[in-house]
Amino acid sequence: MAFSKSQIPFTAQHYLVCGTEDCEKNCQFYCNDCHQPMCEQCRDEHQKSPDTRNHEVVPYQQRKRQLPEVKCQIHVNRYLDMLCEQCQVPVCSKCVIKDHGGHTFIDLETVYAEKCAICLNEINKIEDYFLPTSQDLLKSTKTDSTEIKKIMESIRTSMRAEAESLKSMVDAMTSDNIKQVNEQEKSLLQLLKSQDKKYNDYISYLNELVKKWHGYLSSKNLQILKNEITKNLEIDPIPETTKPVPPVFTAGQYSKEDVTKLVGGVTVPDIKPEVREIKPMESLATQLKPTEKQRKQDREKFDMKPTLSLSSSVTKVREYKVPGVNDVYHISLGKSGILWVSDDKGNLVQIDLQGNQLQKIQTSGEFQGYHTVTQDGDRIFTDKENKVINRITVDNIITEFIKTGDWKPFSIYSSHINGDILVGMIKDGEAKATRYNKTGEEIQNIQRDNKGQDLYYYPHYITENINGDICTSDLTKHAVVVVNKSGQHRFSYTGQGSEFNPFGICTDLLGHIIVCNGIGHTVDILDQDGQFLSLLLTHEQQEMIGPSSLCVDDENNLHVGKNLSNKVTVYKYLQ
Repeated sequence: MAFSKSQIPFTAQHYLVCGTEDCEKNCQFYCNDCHQPMCEQCRDEHQKSPDTRNHEVVPYQQRKRQLPEVKCQIHVNRYLDMLCEQCQVPVCSKCVIKDHGGHTFIDLETVYAEKCAICLNEINKIEDYFLPTSQDLLKSTKTDSTEIKKIMESIRTSMRAEAESLKSMVDAMTSDNIKQVNEQEKSLLQLLKSQDKKYNDYISYLNELVKKWHGYLSSKNLQILKNEITKNLEIDPIPETTKPVPPVFTAGQYSKEDVTKLVGGVTVPDIKPEVREIKPMESLATQLKPTEKQRKQDREKFDMKPTLSLSSSVTKVREYKVPGVNDVYHISLGKSGILWVSDDKGNLVQIDLQGNQLQKIQTSGEFQGYHTVTQDGDRIFTDKENKVINRITVDNIITEFIKTGDWKPFSIYSSHINGDILVGMIKDGEAKATRYNKTGEEIQNIQRDNKGQDLYYYPHYITENINGDICTSDLTKHAVVVVNKSGQHRFSYTGQGSEFNPFGICTDLLGHIIVCNGIGHTVDILDQDGQFLSLLLTHEQQEMIGPSSLCVDDENNLHVGKNLSNKVTVYKYLQ
């Protein structure tokens, strides 16, 4: 099917050309009055012409759709060009005069353009969100199918191994039993053999005795006969023996259930299936594909994860002082082991891992996690007084990066997963967590749970876990609030004792959530599902007083700062 220049479908991948005669330049604009595409030069000439200078010329993507030429069914020589507001039917100019007297009318082309815009919007939503999201879900079902096959084959292998183990055990026990029966048989046969000899000897004795007595019968010496008969009338008694008692085999008593206990069985966990995660529409445009470098880092983390585990004890590695600060309320890790440390007076100091000061900046920050280092190595920090987020350039010039409107930005964290920037904010007694992409565009706001309840009151520290969960220390709520990357509330952790004031928070490559309890003088560690694992550091064991900040460096060491000292203590807690 061929299209004229003004009829090219919106979905066609086509080089649009100007609709002016003899002009083949690239089309950028559209005259809604003439329904003609045009290039920039033709647009300028069109708007200078006395006949067309009042025409509405717009960018091509914002053009009005030209009303199709549809003839009136009543007045066949007329075209439908108006919409009767009372009757809500398209009409021609003759219908207006004859059948719709006193009614009001709308330009049908305007209505058509509005409806086309709605259609295009819905098409864009389908193509930009619903289709790719559904295709992603389809891929996840295929991935799950492969995973299920692997799991089921693993179960079958385990079953066979368990059965073989049981068979080996049964064979070994049967072999032992047969060996025992063989030994018992040997013993009983030896007993019977000795009894055979005893009776054979006795029978020989009787035969000899019979011969002897026959000899007496044939003797003619009566005196000898008299004497021998008198002397040898007694016969030895028959030897006494015992009948052997053979062993008895008792068959095993077992049921199908007993065998199931031995070889195991398959059960389906009684848990509610997890709903597949669907990305929210508003953040769709900001989903960026990971770079090859990010994929490599993710693979390295994945490869490293199984080799590490939580140690049974915590070891102090070293301690260093941070010059230029009164105390240590927040630590953020940069590239090449560079650390940024801040106190409650707005001093922001850059140091190396030995504690040597490299740079110092005065800010409006206080006791909150108000600075972070991005994937690209940029340093950004919040200015709650001016309601902006600032960036420090490579030549140490502070520039305005993001304006936060009426909201005061308190805590901030740059995602290691996709470079997004997470910010905890407060305004007039309300609080929220906002996500920006790496260019500073706002893409997500998280404020309430699915019941409409406020998630945050005072989110003064914020971080992200390896699974994309957003973890926030809320001082007023006395809780660590964790939501998934879509903003749905997963769990809240409120400490182990009666007093829990969460301050600094971080995560590690195993998904652990580590948080300072300033008033309880502990550092608590949870797994990524909110299960409490242990008090990693305590006042009693490590003389922990007022912990307020922490971070995990590239060597998996935990740096802990306190609110009463400018010292940072480094611990080894993974093995």
